[in-house]
Amino acid sequence: MELKGLEGPLLPILHALVDRFGHVDRRAVPIVAEVLNLSRADVHGVVTFYHDFRQEPAGRHVIKLCQAEACQSMGSDRVLAALETALGIRMGETSPDGRVTLEPVYCLGLCASAPSAMLDGELHARLDPVNVLALAQEVAA
Repeated sequence: MELKGLEGPLLPILHALVDRFGHVDRRAVPIVAEVLNLSRADVHGVVTFYHDFRQEPAGRHVIKLCQAEACQSMGSDRVLAALETALGIRMGETSPDGRVTLEPVYCLGLCASAPSAMLDGELHARLDPVNVLALAQEVAA
């Protein structure tokens, strides 16, 4: 854990775990806590507070659908329903074949062009129940 020497090393260490393994495995929490002289509850609290730290592996593709107020007011609930139907999964789930994970995010900074989503780090704006199906088709291919 070469990041231990940083000031405030917990977040960089957790990000490094996600970068390397795709998630923060529950077995890593007590190890990180011991190395940083923190309680397991402290580390677990950070892991569960921030959306970027998932505890289970994500699918090969990750769709993050904005659930902030601006996107909600512009119909993100209809976009979500279309995505869930097309993908066969609900928000917060990964498809059984491990192809795609659908996650909430609470602002992508595209409020003026809501509703919006991010697919594998690429932003998509002005979504509706019809054009969001292109995202579903992209991950299904």
